[in-house]
Amino acid sequence: MSNDTYQVPKVWHNDSDAGGTWSSINRPTAGARYQSDLPQGKHPLQLYSMGTPNGQKVTIMLEELLALGIEGAEYDAHLIRIGESEQFSSGFVELNPNSKIPALLDTHAKPSVRVFESGHILLYLAEKFGEFLSADPSIRVEQMNWLFWLQGSAPYLGGGFGHFYNYAPEKIEYAINRFTMETKRQLDLLDKQCAQHPYIAGGEYSIADIAIWPWYGSLVLGDIYDAAEFLDVNTYPNLQRWAQHIAERPAVKRGKIVNRTWGEPHLDERHDASDFTALNL
Repeated sequence: MSNDTYQVPKVWHNDSDAGGTWSSINRPTAGARYQSDLPQGKHPLQLYSMGTPNGQKVTIMLEELLALGIEGAEYDAHLIRIGESEQFSSGFVELNPNSKIPALLDTHAKPSVRVFESGHILLYLAEKFGEFLSADPSIRVEQMNWLFWLQGSAPYLGGGFGHFYNYAPEKIEYAINRFTMETKRQLDLLDKQCAQHPYIAGGEYSIADIAIWPWYGSLVLGDIYDAAEFLDVNTYPNLQRWAQHIAERPAVKRGKIVNRTWGEPHLDERHDASDFTALNL
């Protein structure tokens, strides 16, 4: 329906003909749509995810922990094909009633515990293994500031700018302008922060960097939405410096390709460190 003729109804009803990339799976109801158990591998941590920016947060974190020699961080990464509604299986909904990737099952805990929401998974792993989250209260609070900033800001980038610029079935000028304005404000904020610090939350690499890089780092490096030119990312040199620096970390190179089915290289599922061998990573 044209933007000029749309009239807001008194009561909204689902329009099955709305179109768009995700229209076939979106519904205004929660819960399982079909019965199916989740697979389970051999490692202490079982991750069910897809290599979107939110999924990359967790696989990068796990690869960083393994790079430190922490054997307890070994994990199986099972692919959840969100375009095929696998996040609505009864098994997945049992782990995350919100039906969003990623979801983590920690089998080391007795009984096993579920952890959902990507930011919470990062915090859970940081506290469990004592890494990438400072023990100094003043540093820790700054790291948490930026972790929570990301959790509140990324929906503007993904669900807002990314949707209307890249996925929506029609280009709506008002929506694109609205979310581009906010995205550029966020990029400017991060650029100013990176001008003062080597890492987002100060002098230490932390869960703040791990959370923010898959979204904003990938954006300014041209890896998501094909929007680098549109957003004029060259005007954020400090943010680009930070993004490239993080991208060169071996654990980031590994973690960002796990549970991806597109691009080269990619790794649909990860069940052992040797899975990266053929990819020279």
